[in-house]
Amino acid sequence: DTSTSHTEIVRHAAYVTDRIGIDHVALGSDFDGATMPGDLSDCSKLPALMASLEETGFDASDLRKLAHGNWVRILQQTWHH
Repeated sequence: DTSTSHTEIVRHAAYVTDRIGIDHVALGSDFDGATMPGDLSDCSKLPALMASLEETGFDASDLRKLAHGNWVRILQQTWHH
């Protein structure tokens, strides 16, 4: 939905994190064809989202996990050469 705001995205991230833990939540980018919220119309908007998450109480470690850390960990655990 293009009308979804940073506030709603942050609220959703906090809701899911509270229920299943920060180690099981990550941001994904669907900039290559999905309908994106106006506040996230392209990757240049991600720093503002990260700032909103930080203002809500996510610390630096949480932000790293959301941005890339959880993805990297899962890939390392499952993608064997």
